Amino acid sequence: MSNDRTEEAQKREIRNRRNFSFRLNMFFFVTFFVFSLLIVKLAYLQFVQGPSLKEREHQIGTRDVSIPPIRGNIYDSTGQPIAYSTSTQSLYYTLEPGTKVEEGRALAAKLVEVFNLYGDKTKTPLTVDDVFEDMDFGGRVHLPYQQRRIKSGLTEKEIAYFSEHRDEFKGIDIVEESIRQYSKEKVAVQLVGYMKQLKGATSLKKYKNINEGQTDPTLEYLDSEDVGFDGIELMYQEELRGRNGLKTYPVNNQSRIVGPMELTKPVKGDNLYLTINKQVQLATQDAIMNHLKKIRTSSNPYERAENARTGYAVAMEVKTGKVVAMASMPDYDPNMWQGGISKKDYDAVKYYMGNGAIREVQAPYEDDKERLKHPSSLVNLGSTQKPLTILLGLNEGLITPHSSFNDPGYFAFGAKGHETKVRNSQNKGNGLLYPWSAIAKSSNAFMAKMVGNALYLRDGKKGLDVWDKYMKEFGLGVTTDSGLPGESAGYINYYKELERGSAQSALIYASFGQQGRYTALQLAQYATTLASHGTRLKPQFVERIEDAEGNLVQPYQKEVLNTVSFPDSFWDTIEKGMSQVSVQGFDGFPYNFYRKTGTSEQDVGGQRVQNAVFIAYAPAEDPKLAVAVVVPEGNFGGWGAAPIARKIFDAYDDAIGLTSAGPRNPAKAATDAANSDASAADQSGQAADGATGEAGNRQ
Repeated sequence: MSNDRTEEAQKREIRNRRNFSFRLNMFFFVTFFVFSLLIVKLAYLQFVQGPSLKEREHQIGTRDVSIPPIRGNIYDSTGQPIAYSTSTQSLYYTLEPGTKVEEGRALAAKLVEVFNLYGDKTKTPLTVDDVFEDMDFGGRVHLPYQQRRIKSGLTEKEIAYFSEHRDEFKGIDIVEESIRQYSKEKVAVQLVGYMKQLKGATSLKKYKNINEGQTDPTLEYLDSEDVGFDGIELMYQEELRGRNGLKTYPVNNQSRIVGPMELTKPVKGDNLYLTINKQVQLATQDAIMNHLKKIRTSSNPYERAENARTGYAVAMEVKTGKVVAMASMPDYDPNMWQGGISKKDYDAVKYYMGNGAIREVQAPYEDDKERLKHPSSLVNLGSTQKPLTILLGLNEGLITPHSSFNDPGYFAFGAKGHETKVRNSQNKGNGLLYPWSAIAKSSNAFMAKMVGNALYLRDGKKGLDVWDKYMKEFGLGVTTDSGLPGESAGYINYYKELERGSAQSALIYASFGQQGRYTALQLAQYATTLASHGTRLKPQFVERIEDAEGNLVQPYQKEVLNTVSFPDSFWDTIEKGMSQVSVQGFDGFPYNFYRKTGTSEQDVGGQRVQNAVFIAYAPAEDPKLAVAVVVPEGNFGGWGAAPIARKIFDAYDDAIGLTSAGPRNPAKAATDAANSDASAADQSGQAADGATGEAGNRQ
């Protein structure tokens, strides 16, 4: 029994030892596993998550305040400023919920009192109505949360008074901001465009989710910053914008600043040098406005155009594609967009804000019913179509340079007894015509019979595709590829005429320019393609881009979009005719030049109107400049549009020169340049002061 107990005790001791050994091994294994995990985790934290955690620690311990970037300037081709940024102090109003109209008007009265006491006496004083209008109680211009800009350029006395009496002016804030200034001479304002605060620009797809996925704080858009909303300002937004600056403050766990601020200065955007020549541009604008005034009151029945209220013109270099002038008139002062536009100002300029030289802009009539009775900025080509019609006819073998037609003043087509007659202007019969003289005499009948109808008889409905191919090769019915926001491709109507009429009527009407409405820029590109004998260039508006230090970022390079090739005899045929087109305003012009007038008819609001259209290029021997002019309701193209083109050619010749010899009138060019340089120096000084003050104040 004693031995049995002893044996059992021994077995128990052995089991205990084994269990202890197992537990000890398990302990060491678990301990080893835990330490291994800790080592791996520490390695992961250090080498994988370390940088991000360190950045997170930095973010928790710092606060960034963004400084808006300093926008680059826009200059003309000679370096004269058109758009530039300056620093100023502005007074803003925020409409708080529940504020009554009576309270707003009372506040406006108090503000005007301060403005009159302490404001700049050299500026036109604001009235109570002006200030109340800018408060925009009806929300016609601003969203409810948006600040309304009441006045910019506050004086030191105004700033001091409002700072001292802030509690007396509910909703008022003084903000230091960068204000975009535009040339007082209003140089190509619709082309240059304008700006809006980002909060008010999200209607554009470009800005709707502009910060999505953006991790670089220097590139993040700020709600309060101004962004390009149209024209060059929008087209080159990224290049002009620059980069945000940052004020980085160290803070404790209660977000209190505990150390000195670290400054990352804002980076100024690039500067654009446009192809636009200021002298030529201003001459173009003046020529349109002066001629509109003249033809509205002229006693000459051929010249008189009582309803001519708008005009559009583009001047484009034949060999480079540079657009030296683009005018959409009347224009307006884009400085009124600074900080937001009032409803009163918006209503005054809304019909002139759009660039009618590149897109459809409606006639400037307040009454909706009256506006529908007048054509927009896009009009039919009229007889400016005819050089291309003849080229098509020659190249398709429908006519030869020696084909003839006895023009009785009309061409009739259709079923016998139900004929439709296509008539010449004033039913004039031209007698025996050849392709060149059909252009010179502007014969609708020749174009209709010898090209339009002949193409239909040969190809039937497929003739429309042939026609369409030629139009697009010369830039008609497609965009010019300029890249300008909102550019229109025009309206092609010959396919619509196929549906409502016939292929025959579509081709016949198209042959003399009544089946397509296009922009002035498209017409200019078309004219340069004729002038270069078949090379269609991209119209361009930026000569070069430089950074803030003057280093070249992007040089100019012309772009060929497509080419067409015709025998020299075909070009000789159309240019022989274009050299003999009767035109007004070119008496004493010192160069041979090719041109084509157009009087395009258009049915609008139940009545038929006539639009003046004109294209030309010069010098004939070596074309350098092509010009297109459109005057809706301008009557005859030779009277309503051509004299404007003459002024443009003269201005270009004076400033740049239509020949390799340079400016035709060096003395005048030097005087104009000196006057412009003085203005440029003044504005450049403002721009430089503004940029310096901006950066300095922000530091």
